[in-house]
Amino acid sequence: MHGFAFSKVLRVCNWAKQCHTQRSQYQPLNDLILRCNLNNVIRFCSEATCRNSYGIDDSHYKSNHRGIGFSEDEEPLFQPRRAVILTKMTRYEYERKLCHAMTDDEFKAYLDSKDSDYKGLLDRHKNHYAALDVIKKELLNANIETRVVHRFGLVQSVVDWADVVFTAGGDGTYLLAANKFVNTCKPLIGINTDPDRSEGHLCLPKRDYAASKFGQALRRLLSGNFGWKWRQRIQVTMSGSHMNDDPIELHDQQLIFPEHRFTEHIAEDEQVRLLKHGSSQQRFYPQRTLPCLALNECFLGESLSSRVSYYEFSTDTLAKEKQKSSGVTICTGTGSSSWHFHINHLSEGSVRKILEIANDVTGSNYPVQDHNTIETIMNKFNSSLRFDPSEPLMAYTIRDPIRNAVFNVGRTSGFAKKITIRSRMWDACLVIDGGMSFKFNDGAIASFEIAENNALRTVTLD
Repeated sequence: MHGFAFSKVLRVCNWAKQCHTQRSQYQPLNDLILRCNLNNVIRFCSEATCRNSYGIDDSHYKSNHRGIGFSEDEEPLFQPRRAVILTKMTRYEYERKLCHAMTDDEFKAYLDSKDSDYKGLLDRHKNHYAALDVIKKELLNANIETRVVHRFGLVQSVVDWADVVFTAGGDGTYLLAANKFVNTCKPLIGINTDPDRSEGHLCLPKRDYAASKFGQALRRLLSGNFGWKWRQRIQVTMSGSHMNDDPIELHDQQLIFPEHRFTEHIAEDEQVRLLKHGSSQQRFYPQRTLPCLALNECFLGESLSSRVSYYEFSTDTLAKEKQKSSGVTICTGTGSSSWHFHINHLSEGSVRKILEIANDVTGSNYPVQDHNTIETIMNKFNSSLRFDPSEPLMAYTIRDPIRNAVFNVGRTSGFAKKITIRSRMWDACLVIDGGMSFKFNDGAIASFEIAENNALRTVTLD
């Protein structure tokens, strides 16, 4: 057993023993296990070290860079004259768009053939638009000029016209709108229109402020009874092959090309790599800042998930390393409760298993059958995966890394202020917030940094 890893397992077990004997004195879990294997123990302890090296305090950290001319602690003032509501595309609308040539009877038969509930889809469609009417009516009653737009209608001129943008839908609609917010500090506020079927982490709390209760939320906003919240976002700079390709909206791609993607990759070359003038040795790569910012996370990897992703990976604290894996995720504090959390979270069984292994290895008697202790460790660890959306920091995860005589990923997760990845793949993509996809094939280089001056401005009613 690796000595470093073994010492971290002992720290896990010692903490577990303390939990068992002194239930009222729990310590932070930042030095404990990540998943039930030694490589992940190393990974999480490295994360804690990295975060400490940046001076991050999980409970009290406040960023000094919230946006242009604003701070999270400033006195709230919300007096918009013009508002835009971005409405989601309902599942009914989406299916109908796919089957636009069908009659109603043919459409119903098509849905029946794949066990979809036509009436249910139609009812939820009507409920969404009823909720949308509530939002619009409340804004108009408050003498706020209002426009309702669909996904293709939220263009820059519309954002420029508005003083505030509301989203009517769930997190997907919110992320779609966030992609349009570049070089602006106007607030973006999400309203959940289907609280029974959508969690809506990025929207106002659905229990008290779903669309049916939007009037209560609007009154709080107009009275100044709220707080500003700034969410950091990731800026991606790309160079090399495909740096100038237009992004592909994955939603639209499914509507247009349901069966194939990127079929021209075999003919790729690296013609955009240019020799630097006067030197036959050095090369330079033209750079392009991608036209959208990541609020949740970025993913890089082969388009076909069963293929191995091959790339070179480095951060501001880690040297370049060739890796093979199932791809890489890079998230903000906002995204730390999403994909990042679900990749890395612990189950009770994982905690129990590592304590059982520690008992076998050390001859100790850690409380593997104590449900309360196991649950406390699990909850402490899982909550430590999340960090505040205002922190100017990124968390990365190497998914399912390959380790053998050729490849040996040193750290499978951590925190960084800058990440650089060079593709060695043939049919790969760089996806921003699950919606915008860029080709990321052999020779492409992507750099990731927090765009502190482009933090997204939103509100909190907690």
